[in-house]
Amino acid sequence: MSKLVRLFSLIFIVSFCLMYLTSEMNSSQGFTSGNTLNVYNWGDYIDPDLIKKFEKETGMKVIYQTFDSNEAMMTKISQGGTTYDITVPSEYAISKMKDEGLLLPIDHSKIPNLQYIDKRFMDLSFDPDNQYSIPYFWGTFGIVYNKKMIGDKEITSWNDLWDPELKNQIFLVDGAREVIGMGLNSLHYSLNDTNEKHLLEAKQKLDGLTPNIKAIIGDEIKLLLANEEAAIGVTWSGEAADILSENEDLDYVVPDEGSNLWFDNMVIPKSAKNIEGAHKFINFMLDPENAAQNAEYVGYSTPNAKALEYMPEEMTSDQRFYPEPELTERLEVYDNLGKKMLAHYNDLFLEFKMHRK
Repeated sequence: MSKLVRLFSLIFIVSFCLMYLTSEMNSSQGFTSGNTLNVYNWGDYIDPDLIKKFEKETGMKVIYQTFDSNEAMMTKISQGGTTYDITVPSEYAISKMKDEGLLLPIDHSKIPNLQYIDKRFMDLSFDPDNQYSIPYFWGTFGIVYNKKMIGDKEITSWNDLWDPELKNQIFLVDGAREVIGMGLNSLHYSLNDTNEKHLLEAKQKLDGLTPNIKAIIGDEIKLLLANEEAAIGVTWSGEAADILSENEDLDYVVPDEGSNLWFDNMVIPKSAKNIEGAHKFINFMLDPENAAQNAEYVGYSTPNAKALEYMPEEMTSDQRFYPEPELTERLEVYDNLGKKMLAHYNDLFLEFKMHRK
């Protein structure tokens, strides 16, 4: 036997032993697939006290892991290996996961608290009849701006960001659909446009925004805007709510041309082991008091109409984050554009980022 073969054999044996020991340890503590729930969610996207409450009420042990993008989550789910009972993808990712056979249908009869979800957020294009997903949070995509730093300027439109006086004053989130979509919307095109001429036009316009962009960043946008490192940030409404709570000079607006109306929904991956527990968890999170507690902790908008009754009025009456239907009806949900077109969006975004250097 060669050294390489012996090495691989040793690795296999050690891996098997570790898996066996982990299984035995979990079993000795009473944790099996039937009373362990594996939840895969975005970072800082649930009140930890609710996990403890769920464990106490059900006797299940929750193993909670996080991801930082839909793409990373989908890759891990599709590769298998790690079993998750619940995950929380965004709308276009749900559509893609459905198409690839990665989701199990949800039994609505096991989720009586589904009755509390606002009908506006049910039966949407990415999952008709909510066969595979249940609303968790929703929101918009727009502009945070510092009223003190921009003086008498008024921010109401995507096109306001191209003002030469805003040189080196804008933070953008690091997302292809978001940034290319911003360029498309500024030209009054759809967020889901696949017309090559329109996409190139949007990319060329974004190149003209380069002098105004200070950085393209991730979660740190909250701290940097709150600390007035730049006057403007393009981000999601939930992030905006957090930022505004840290600095009274900040405000948030959804641009006149339109923007993204996004949804993150709970789903059950096809490889789930604790399907019964997954339904219990979904129903638990839809309990109005639990949903209210979660929305207050996370800062994003809850789709749970009954939960609003348990939340502070200053939150639920703030139309920047709980807008009237007139606004939401003119916003767009991201469609699953298919692997080829999504790759094209990513390529255009990469070219735009390279153009800044």
